[in-house]
Amino acid sequence: MVDERNIQQITRIVMEMLQEEGGKEGYMVPVGVSARHVHLTQAHVETLFGAGYQLTKKKELMGGQFASNEQVTIVGTKLRAIENVRILGPVRKFSQVEISRTDAMKLGVSAPLRDSGDIAGSAPIAVVGPKGAIYLKEGCIVARRHIHMSPQDAKAAGVRDKDVVSVVSDNPRGTTFDEVLVRVDDSFTLEMHIDTDEANASNIKTGDAVVIKQ
Repeated sequence: MVDERNIQQITRIVMEMLQEEGGKEGYMVPVGVSARHVHLTQAHVETLFGAGYQLTKKKELMGGQFASNEQVTIVGTKLRAIENVRILGPVRKFSQVEISRTDAMKLGVSAPLRDSGDIAGSAPIAVVGPKGAIYLKEGCIVARRHIHMSPQDAKAAGVRDKDVVSVVSDNPRGTTFDEVLVRVDDSFTLEMHIDTDEANASNIKTGDAVVIKQ
């Protein structure tokens, strides 16, 4: 069975091979396209799914996170809704909804562009589950694009935690992403996260590689 550690090792080996092949073009980073999703507190999980309910794991993600089997409906201020939005675990100290700009237009909410976790003064939104609903006065954002890196990757790329870099996609659309935040932690697997709007506009899919400009 392939576990998270094996996936990280395989990813590192493949990317090291690509770095060697890429020569002086820059540091290569695989892309993960981040669809809309929700983070919840345990109290909110229980409100939505019932007393004592625990999220169940569907797929391992980096840093001990996981995509859960549970999904919810998110509802904007004009009562426009998007169904089947996945919850990511484990539970957090605060609840947060991450959507794309297109989602925000559909829902009728003014979700600001923010780093994950920076929800002060962000858009209100309702979340509906099979057993109940919650209303967040703030917590709905469009996540800023960013790169996850281990300290080893950061050293090799010549960057540090909270650096802001530009990244180039070498495909027929030839897209350059500016203002990309670097996040470094021992638990991270090398990956750049963009949302579905950015991916569609630049003709990028999960697993494609981009290059940090030197």
